[in-house]
Amino acid sequence: MALQPNRNVFITCAVTGAGATTERSDKVPVTPREIADSCIEAAQAGAAVVHIHVRDPASGAPARDPALYAEVVDYICESGVDMVINLTAGMGGDLTLGSAENPLPPAEDGTDMIGATERLAHVKQILPEICTLDCGTMNFSEGDYIMTNSPAMLKAMAEQIQAMGVRPEIEAFDTGHVLLAKWLQAQGLIDSPTMIQLCMGIPWGAPDDFSTFMAMVNAVPDDWTFSAFSIGRNQLPYVAMAINAGGNIRVGLEDNIWLEKGVLASNADLVSRAVTIAEAMGSRMMSAAEVREQMQLVRRW
Repeated sequence: MALQPNRNVFITCAVTGAGATTERSDKVPVTPREIADSCIEAAQAGAAVVHIHVRDPASGAPARDPALYAEVVDYICESGVDMVINLTAGMGGDLTLGSAENPLPPAEDGTDMIGATERLAHVKQILPEICTLDCGTMNFSEGDYIMTNSPAMLKAMAEQIQAMGVRPEIEAFDTGHVLLAKWLQAQGLIDSPTMIQLCMGIPWGAPDDFSTFMAMVNAVPDDWTFSAFSIGRNQLPYVAMAINAGGNIRVGLEDNIWLEKGVLASNADLVSRAVTIAEAMGSRMMSAAEVREQMQLVRRW
């Protein structure tokens, strides 16, 4: 199979995520101001899109308060730095079973299950250009935790996102998630142009080996726009993998806190390194304005 490198590439920076990375790196942004500043620095380093979670400002724990999202976006708007805003809609699907022998009732610690409308409350309030849609349920890491996204939940969320005029970015953690996304589109719930993020190397989803990655890529329809990433030490090697497969790039502290062995990264560091890799491969970085035009995004801020 011949290489078909992408010569016009956009970078998404996932700036903080919901993981326990704050315990391992003081560079992971926590407060709305820190998250906004990290988005601004990432955009100045070459990211066209910023993918935003929020955290409790006091504890650093993952949060889904619409007021925190609004504060982050307000700070970004005040900066005057151009970037495409991509808000997560993945929070609120967290299920932790009671135990292996007594799964019900679910454990209170780690369970946060809410309905489709509440999961999208911040998206409806802010109306970003993009929000994510996690197209599948999977065991995630270890213990009794399950990332829960039923077909009925995803249909309800996709319908609401479509009605808002926001572009969903499909998050696919395994090949079946791509098929589920195709099913949603076939029912008229996801409009073209279609965006999908291939999320590799996350236990227990698709591993980040070359064969599995290409199986994921080959499952994506030719007229969809895809990005790809892996977590941890393979994040930066995946910059080249994604480009060579014809896709776009995601880096950021949500997925990896290291620039190199023993050196903690900032989001801007990771974006700058991705730019260096991409340009050395002969690719050009797209601006936020170019991504808006390509993906027909609606900017309201």
